[in-house]
Amino acid sequence: MKKMKLIIGAGALALIGLVLLAADHIDAPNVTGGSSDITDFYAFQGENTSNLVFVANIQGLLSPSATASASFDENVLIEFNIDNNDDKVEDLVIQAIPRDGKMYFFGPYSPSTTGLTSMLPQDGSEYGVSITPYGSSAIVGSKGGMQFFAGPRDDPFFMDFAQYGEIIVGNAGGFNDPGADTFAGTNVLSVVVEVPKSMIGGSGTINTWVETKTKQ
Repeated sequence: MKKMKLIIGAGALALIGLVLLAADHIDAPNVTGGSSDITDFYAFQGENTSNLVFVANIQGLLSPSATASASFDENVLIEFNIDNNDDKVEDLVIQAIPRDGKMYFFGPYSPSTTGLTSMLPQDGSEYGVSITPYGSSAIVGSKGGMQFFAGPRDDPFFMDFAQYGEIIVGNAGGFNDPGADTFAGTNVLSVVVEVPKSMIGGSGTINTWVETKTKQ
């Protein structure tokens, strides 16, 4: 069993509603300039309303020139955690880790350990999808009613940091409409999983968060 010790985890604990997100663009000292920083976490109901979609974006603020050479770190595990009984402990996980140009997905399954240490199943249940190259059409894999994607995408998060700074120092009372998109023209590396709600369980609401864990 492969163990992954948590170095930094980001992504807010949240209740699933329609669309939920958490954002964090390289402000944690331990991950600045590294390959494990989570910029955004999204969880929402799919176009197929019987499904949920989980999205983790990492390595933010990539310029177009930097995106072409950016890659997922093979020593970094991305883990979606799902608490379906409201005890604030993960009951299910969906894991993703890259190997040789593919992203391999595990789960959802009940982990043998929770918290800071994770292990990958060794039962051959993983599913691999080719990582989409920058500028190419999305490569989407599917297995057992689930769909999977990994690759670079335009940063979807909108924030006017200049105006935010003016608000903080008292020079402005609110944001402009429209504001200026600080992240325009920058990219992220995205991992997306769409999963049937029937695989998640629970009573209609769940808590969910995402972590990155590095191999030790």
